[in-house]
Amino acid sequence: MKRRDFLKAGVLGGVALMAGTSEAQSGQDLPPEFELDEKTIGDLQDAMRSGQESSASITEKYLGRIESVDHPLVNSVIELNPDAESIAVAMDEERRAGKTRGPLHGIPVLIKDNIDTADKMRTTAGSMALAESIALKDSFVAAQLRKAGAVILGKTNLSEWANYRSTHSTSGWSGRGGQTHNPYALDRNPCGSSSGSGAAASANFCAVAVGTETDGSIVCPSNNNCLVGIKPTVGLIGRTGIIPISHSQDTSGPMARSVRDAAILLTALAGRDKQDAAATGKYGIDYTHFLDRHGLKGARIGVARKFFGFSDAVDKVMADAIHAMKKLGAVIVDPADLPTYGKFDDSEGLVLSYEFKADLEKYLSHLRPGQPKTLKELIDFNHNHKDVEMPFFGQELFFQSEARGPLTEAKYKKALAKNHRLARTEGIDAVMDKHHLDALIAPTGGPGWTTDLINGDHFTGGSSSPAAVAGYPDITVPAGFVSGMPVGISFFGRAWSEGLLIKLAYAFEQETKVRKKPRFLPTADFGDQRSKAYKSS
Repeated sequence: MKRRDFLKAGVLGGVALMAGTSEAQSGQDLPPEFELDEKTIGDLQDAMRSGQESSASITEKYLGRIESVDHPLVNSVIELNPDAESIAVAMDEERRAGKTRGPLHGIPVLIKDNIDTADKMRTTAGSMALAESIALKDSFVAAQLRKAGAVILGKTNLSEWANYRSTHSTSGWSGRGGQTHNPYALDRNPCGSSSGSGAAASANFCAVAVGTETDGSIVCPSNNNCLVGIKPTVGLIGRTGIIPISHSQDTSGPMARSVRDAAILLTALAGRDKQDAAATGKYGIDYTHFLDRHGLKGARIGVARKFFGFSDAVDKVMADAIHAMKKLGAVIVDPADLPTYGKFDDSEGLVLSYEFKADLEKYLSHLRPGQPKTLKELIDFNHNHKDVEMPFFGQELFFQSEARGPLTEAKYKKALAKNHRLARTEGIDAVMDKHHLDALIAPTGGPGWTTDLINGDHFTGGSSSPAAVAGYPDITVPAGFVSGMPVGISFFGRAWSEGLLIKLAYAFEQETKVRKKPRFLPTADFGDQRSKAYKSS
């Protein structure tokens, strides 16, 4: 497929993939080996320094891989950047002139299609209602990437409106982009809402990717796609120019094939956003300084046991992970459960319902003339274009949010205060104080479920909510496989503890080395029932 045709396909929305099928799911014509498979940022920098590669050649190879593999198989990239090659050439010219901006200089990155870029690409949240919306200025995230010398390769598909439209949606589906598939088994779900970023980074369509999370949308697709995902403290990375759900929980974050690459990307993304009221943390930190193979020695790790038990196979993976940490000298406190477990589910939903309308309409107010300006306009658009926008599920969450009043209402303020008290003071902080913990651990989720556009998602379990509601950091790392499908372990803890969590996650990763590249199988490998990737000794 020619690049211009690929761009057109992204704009018009993957119609052939909308029903969750593709010719590749027959198992035929699986892709050949790719010379950049599993290459790290360090590998690519070494190749550019030696002259073996240039940013332009690396960019061209990733673009070629996307064109030949993504559209027929995975459908993770919603639009390519027509300026990517010229940006790469400019970065090569800087390198030849003796200037490099850091470890991301010349490195191709994919970003989620709810992150503004002031270029030729659209920012749509996967909705045809914004199909022609081109941002007036870069988001904070895009500006940070450009400052670091990264090549923004394109934008990734997502669960439409970051999975905040329906109570029974299918993750990875959008009206504009169609259905994204899991590269480990194409009939399995990549999870949402950063489904495209997760699938693309795992499938080696870029060096690293950027996702966004309100609750689970970085860590879940990282879990399902065998990635390291970092959901940072709210405010560590500026949110200006990102299509929002909730100012109390939203954040962007790195999705990468290694902890080191995730730390490099987090270092570049973090910074004070003067337009973001949550920007109150410590900035200017190089998170690669926390990469310590011995980082688990003496660390006190609490097992949030109430998040276990939804799958015997996942529990076996977690048991091996805990054994690995003990071997590395960690002190395991088991159980170390949050005393407020399950007590803020309803208040979280209420807060999101209030904040979505207020925050989204604030974002829409800054768009070019002719674009929707209210949630009601989006509801009407979906109704008038339901054959494209609502062939599988509706917009119940839109209706609920539209009915909410302003953020000055006592009902909203009470729910937000309850969230913070139960998730922070009486939740994560309380259990960590009680047991003198460095971090809590839990299964990030179960293996990817079969994509079901009739009934919606089939989540089995997960642990993202406490850190999400608290606005605290959460890092997931590959921990094992179940029937060939990845399963991750989450390390989460106090506000602004990214460095410590990276230290723990890196030590675990280096001991276990679970990550395996995807094989683009038509379905899960039921012949391989091994639930262990780390072999204890």
